[in-house]
Amino acid sequence: MPDIAEAPPQNDQQTQAQPVEFPQAPDGLASAAGGQLDILLDMEVPVTVALGATQVPVRRLLQLGPGAVLRLEKPIEAPVDLYLKDSKFAEAEVVVVDNRFAVRIKKITGAAVGAATEG
Repeated sequence: MPDIAEAPPQNDQQTQAQPVEFPQAPDGLASAAGGQLDILLDMEVPVTVALGATQVPVRRLLQLGPGAVLRLEKPIEAPVDLYLKDSKFAEAEVVVVDNRFAVRIKKITGAAVGAATEG
């Protein structure tokens, strides 16, 4: 029979953590960081408005053409949902402004509640 090697003994001592002291940043860097924040705050992000959803069998989907109507599950009086990426952040009602669709925010949801006001 071949000899079986033993595993090395485990160290039972706890890992030691030591505090780290960082030097003070020069005064000019604080204002530069504020400028970088302004750049971030001025960025445009895509917002998606979800009017509703439905389930359609592939057979029916392949039969769709001009003039076909898909009935959505959401009632007409229900608010639409606003998404930033995949996260819902608000509910709104659909309105028309200058012959274009628009939304009027009714409720802010999620983590942004404290940062925005309801309208």
